[in-house]
Amino acid sequence: MKLPSASYTGPIFLSLGFRPFFLLAIAFAFVLVPIWLLVWFGRLELAGPFAPVDWHIHEALFGYTSAVITGFLFTAVPNWTGRTPQRGWSLGALALLWLAGRLAVAGLGGLGPVIVLLLDVSFMFIVLALIIREIIAGKNWRNMMVAVPVGLFGLANLGFHFEVIKYGGAQLGWAVGFAVVIFLIMLIGGRVIPAFTRNWLKKQGATALPAAFGKFDGAALAVGAVALLVWAFVGGALAGALLIIAGIVHLARLSRWQGRAIVASPLLLMLHMAYLMIPVGLLALGASEFGLFGRAAGLHLLGIGAVGGTTCAVMMRATLGHSGRPLVAGRALTLGFVLIIIAALMRAGFGGLAPLGISGLIWAGGLWTLGYGLILVRLMPMLVAPKI
Repeated sequence: MKLPSASYTGPIFLSLGFRPFFLLAIAFAFVLVPIWLLVWFGRLELAGPFAPVDWHIHEALFGYTSAVITGFLFTAVPNWTGRTPQRGWSLGALALLWLAGRLAVAGLGGLGPVIVLLLDVSFMFIVLALIIREIIAGKNWRNMMVAVPVGLFGLANLGFHFEVIKYGGAQLGWAVGFAVVIFLIMLIGGRVIPAFTRNWLKKQGATALPAAFGKFDGAALAVGAVALLVWAFVGGALAGALLIIAGIVHLARLSRWQGRAIVASPLLLMLHMAYLMIPVGLLALGASEFGLFGRAAGLHLLGIGAVGGTTCAVMMRATLGHSGRPLVAGRALTLGFVLIIIAALMRAGFGGLAPLGISGLIWAGGLWTLGYGLILVRLMPMLVAPKI
């Protein structure tokens, strides 16, 4: 994709939205889990307004994911609208606001819960306002629909803070936010994964191509949305049944995208593998509503595998492409992705065990951290240097 051209003489790091926000997201993911393990095992205490588990959930969901969403949209929207990207010191100020939210939630500065709320929640709503402004100015009405889940994500974060202030802990806010992020992957992933796959297969001369977006995809999105909303707001056997149905439907959806034909392209295969974690996670989460699995298994298959895997694959592809490099993952990025998927499986299957005498939590956390460390080392030079 070619971004709109305009004269820009500011810092390269602030020339496009993916540069600061992808780097912040990857670096934050790299340190987040080690900090969480120190907190979990009683070696570190955070002074923020959230209980330890609430802090872990909030920062993995609303901290990390909000940075990835912002980097993606601030890079994609100019392609949709043909307008100049958000860049320069205004982009830098937004990055600092995101960072201030992370520090405030962790308790640095000793701020009260209302100030922490304002610092943290304002970020996503400012991003939403800027996106809506650009879509309206560019008259790109068909992509206005992306504002709905982004707005719901911001409202879910607001609800999370309100729950903590009123009840001392959060439940509905993070569940709604989690559901929105999974749906975003269903929506956007269902567009870009078959499109990228089709383009690659055409270059290879293949005739069997991914199915075009159609009624089946629309039905799959509807089923997924209903299942996730019922799970977030109601739970129980009805939610479990709907999640299992949604898992089966999205497994069938993925099978239509010719995933077996792109094994030679690890960067493409990553997107297919990450999307596979959605039906697998939905099935596990649905089964947990019937008491067949612990709830943590499905949540971490979706959270680490689907969200972590998809965001990593998208950040790799966007960074390689927009920095002027071939869309080839290479060994380090491929290994980093594989480690994150293994971390999801380890956390889901062995979180309460101790393989080789080491806690499954430490195994999963170590694999996650090593995976993001490899991705950070590989992508950071590309994110801070001019396009080649």
